[in-house]
Formats: sequence, C-alpha cells, structure tokens
Amino acid sequence: MNVDRKDEFRHENLPQVQRDEISLKELIITIREWWIYLLSKWLYILLAGIFGGLIGLGYTFVKKPIYKAELSFALEDEKAGGGLGGALGLASQFGFDLGGGGGGAFSGDNLLELMKSRAMVQKALLTEIELDGKKQTLAELYINFNDLRNSWKNKAELSSIQFLPGEDSEKFTRTQDSLLGVFHKSLISANLTVDKVDKKLSIIAVKVNSENELFSKYFTEVLVKEVSDFYVETKTKKSVQNLNILQHQTDSVRRALNGAISGVAMSVDANPNANPSRLILRVPSQRRQVDVQANQSILTELVKNLEISKVSLRKETPLIQIIDKPILPLEVIRINKMSSFFIGFLLAVFLSTISLILVRSVRNIIN
Repeated sequence: MNVDRKDEFRHENLPQVQRDEISLKELIITIREWWIYLLSKWLYILLAGIFGGLIGLGYTFVKKPIYKAELSFALEDEKAGGGLGGALGLASQFGFDLGGGGGGAFSGDNLLELMKSRAMVQKALLTEIELDGKKQTLAELYINFNDLRNSWKNKAELSSIQFLPGEDSEKFTRTQDSLLGVFHKSLISANLTVDKVDKKLSIIAVKVNSENELFSKYFTEVLVKEVSDFYVETKTKKSVQNLNILQHQTDSVRRALNGAISGVAMSVDANPNANPSRLILRVPSQRRQVDVQANQSILTELVKNLEISKVSLRKETPLIQIIDKPILPLEVIRINKMSSFFIGFLLAVFLSTISLILVRSVRNIIN
C-alpha cells in the first residue's frame, strides 16, 4: 500500500512532459492488449459475421418486392403568374418582399403539403376502384395486401371493420376514423413522396412505393385527381359564386323582360282600336313599354358582365397538366443480395466485437 502511494507521489511530482509520455505509453499498451485479445477471438468474430451475412441474405428472399409508381404534373396558374411575377420572384431571392407574391393558400410548397394532408389521403383511400370485377375501396385493398385482418383476429373491435364503396365518411365510427388516421401516418412516412422535380420548375412528382402493384398505381392517380379537383375548386370558388349570382340575376331580368313584352302585347290586344282622344287607354301599354326598355338596358349590362365573368373564370382556373403517368408493369425495387449479405456481415462483426469488449470489461471489474 505504501509502495503504491510512493509511486503515485513520484508520478505526480514528475514534469508535465514526462507524465504525458507515460499516459500515452499506457494508452498504447492498453490498445495493444485489446487488439491482441480481439485477434485471439477472430474465429468467433468471423463466424458471427458469416451468420449475420446469411441473415441479411435470407432477408432478401423473405422481403416482398416494392412496386414504385410515379406521376408528374405541371401546374400553370395565370392569375398567380403574370409579367410582374418573375420580377417579384427575382427580388425575393435577394431577400426583398415586394408583396403580391402570395398566390393563394395552396401556392408553392403549400400544394406539396396539401397532397400529404389527411383529408386528401383519406379521400383517396375511400375512392372506389374495380379489381377483378369486384368494386372495393383503396382502403380495403391496403388492408388486404398488408394482411392486417389476420393481426386483428384477436381484437373484436377491429375484426368486423370494413370500408365499403359509397359509404358516408361522416357516419364512420370512432374506430374507423382512428384506423384511417393510422393509415395516413403510415403512408406519408413510408410510402408517399411528393416533391418538385427542380426547385426552379413548377413540375411536381408524386411517388408511391408499396408491396402491391395495383395499389401503387391507383393510389397515385386517385390522390393527384382528388388534390387537383380540390385545388381548382378552391382557387375558383369566389369567381364561381360571383358567376352564379350574375347568372341568376340575368335569368331573373330576362324573365321580367319577357313578361313586360307580353304585357305590352296584352295591353294592345285589349284596346286594338283605342280612341285617340282618350289618352288614358294608352297608359297600360306605355307602362309596359317603360318596363321593357328598362329591363333591356339592365339585361344588356348583366349579359356583358356575365361574359366578362366567364372569361375571368377561365383565366383564373389553374391548369394541371399530367406529364407522366404510372404504366403497368411498374418499376420493381428489390434488395441487392450482395449488399444485404455485406451489411449483415459488418453489423454482426460490430456487435460481436462490442459484446466481447463488454464481457471482458465486466470480468476485469469483478476480478
């Protein structure tokens, strides 16, 4: 005990350079000891690596192939563009916000998030498709190819769950809504990818990867259609409302004009040979004539405004042009056997090395 204290005392009183040399020497000796120990266990490490590689290789035979569906489309919105749009975009690159570049609630990256929203994904899952002569929803196809019903056998509240075609989603049970939420999270995290082909372009690519070829194809197409319809409807909602109001007013004035014209004719027919000296007999027809002239003027302006509104609506309606659609057979993504074996081998070697180090460290502490 006294000897240890003397060594420690001597070590503490050594110059700093000598102490660093001793610490470095001890570190090198420790690393060498560990290296010799691991080399003595090379057979164990090698066997563990081969076993891990075989597991990785076996995984490639068990893992089902992934079918990749990709759809790209270009978004053209005249209202959001214009000659000033380029200048505003250029200014924004230098950090200047000149306004006028909002483009609505679903412009830019907002459209990408819209495609991954629960509302759009749920609408797509509840869309009816025909498969092998049988009508079903994409949600049912998703349940079937993921073999979810077998995992629900022991759960009474899930065993009878179905998503039938034409079913009103407003009347879904709490369990059905919960399942759709789970499907949505799973799809956007593992299956669905939405991004721009290039940051400078307005071309958007939608990719869906799944273990079912038809689900990948149909879900991609249906999702884009649902988002497209919702986007166009939202962008033109106010214009359509104004157009409907103008159309209603035009139809009302036209009916009033037709009634006034009929009234003039009836007044003339009532007094075909009116006495010129009795002007009172001409009053009804003259009143009707005033109504006719007033309604004609009003109708002329309404028709003009109606046509202008129609032209404006056509200009404001965004054009979503499909460029590429998923075509069967889809691209198949398979795991490379050599890569899988190599990754399994390295992982097993790493884990076996760590386990040997931990076991020896624990033994040293105990002893």
